[in-house]
Amino acid sequence: MTAVGLVLPSILAVGIFVYGFIGWSLRVSLSAWKGLLPDYTWVGLRNYIELFSDPRFFVDIRNTVIFTVVFVAGSILLGLTLAILLDQNLPGENFFRSLFLFPMAISFIVTGVVWRWLMNPATGSRISGFNQLFDMAGLDFLINAWHTTPKWGIAAVALAAIWQMSGFTMALYLGGLRSVPEELREAARVDGANELEIYRYIVLPMLSPVTLSALIILGHISLKVFDLIIAIAGKQLPLDVPAIYMWQATFDGYFFGRGAAIAILLLLAVSLLIIPYIYFNVKNEVDL
Repeated sequence: MTAVGLVLPSILAVGIFVYGFIGWSLRVSLSAWKGLLPDYTWVGLRNYIELFSDPRFFVDIRNTVIFTVVFVAGSILLGLTLAILLDQNLPGENFFRSLFLFPMAISFIVTGVVWRWLMNPATGSRISGFNQLFDMAGLDFLINAWHTTPKWGIAAVALAAIWQMSGFTMALYLGGLRSVPEELREAARVDGANELEIYRYIVLPMLSPVTLSALIILGHISLKVFDLIIAIAGKQLPLDVPAIYMWQATFDGYFFGRGAAIAILLLLAVSLLIIPYIYFNVKNEVDL
């Protein structure tokens, strides 16, 4: 009874403020609530059907896919590369490990403000940031409009997210690399394998659980990205994502039914990532 009493407040809080509000959002998404006054008139799946017939929502899906692919792939590749470099026991490892992890300590809002200046699309007398750096280095062909580029501007926004989260991915992979027994590497060297073959056939396959964890964590971050885009470019349709659409539908347009429907779809998308991850972990624990 003492143990139950200790965890009961947390159970009640989670039940009310997490699952209770999820249930309430689901009910609102099935209602005709549009305006400041609540309207719980049952409309079934109408909000969802209208959402999938809205061209803006398809722009959001396209932007989310582009952002997710660039962000997740870039963070994993850069994080793995940094982890492999730090795993070589080079001088100054502690300093560089802290340096690479530092961006994770700041918020996406701060990152967005800094990268908005770095990715300033202006040219001529107003050139600054990366474009000015390219101009000074004689690399004029790299000067571009960054996040204002039609269709692919969202990929430039993903660069800022990669900078912030690659250190976190590095920490995950570095922990995985340090858990690989040195005896396996020595045995491979005795058999004539070079370092590239050791990483390809021994180390990287043993890091697959770390890669799965990184995919899940980074994937769910990319699905609900909001503040980074707002800080860099504000509310612009070419950079629109479901989270921004949800905010505008709910708090700018007072279309609470549609906003709740977008929220439920985001929850389902995140669940598609989280549930397999939980199943994988539970299965491994049972096997052990």
